[in-house]
Amino acid sequence: MTQEILDQRAAAVIEANKYLTLGTVDAAGLPWVTPVYFTPDGHDAFYWASSPDAAHSRNLTARPDVSIAIFDSSVPIGGGSAVYFRAYATEVPADELERCASVFAARFPELRSYTAAELSGASDLRLYQAKPTEHWLMVRGSDPDYGTGIDSRHPVWPRG
Repeated sequence: MTQEILDQRAAAVIEANKYLTLGTVDAAGLPWVTPVYFTPDGHDAFYWASSPDAAHSRNLTARPDVSIAIFDSSVPIGGGSAVYFRAYATEVPADELERCASVFAARFPELRSYTAAELSGASDLRLYQAKPTEHWLMVRGSDPDYGTGIDSRHPVWPRG
């Protein structure tokens, strides 16, 4: 499988799904996972809006290193595709908030859009971003073109 095919497949998984599973760790080292609906900015950043009081948001303050999985849980067993990331996640900085809020809102025009002011200050929500440091695509073992009988993980978008 060429790198180009791996990268295209990973991009297709990201584009086809609305939720990512965000894995965080609290200050005491206890893990927490949560689904959030997200907007990708290519494969270099992922945005979601959450309460700063949510467990995963509080965890990011203590430990910004996260893991992410994006997959479609509705497909039959053995038919899934997934992408995995290690990332660094933070609240979007104030000087980037207007642009990032616009990117976030563009993916879900049917949902209410939030202004930068509504995602800062005393508001109930913040805009968060995860910037991946490593990316992988899961190739299922039964893949008709590249399967080996066992699911495997392959790096995508390698850094040069």
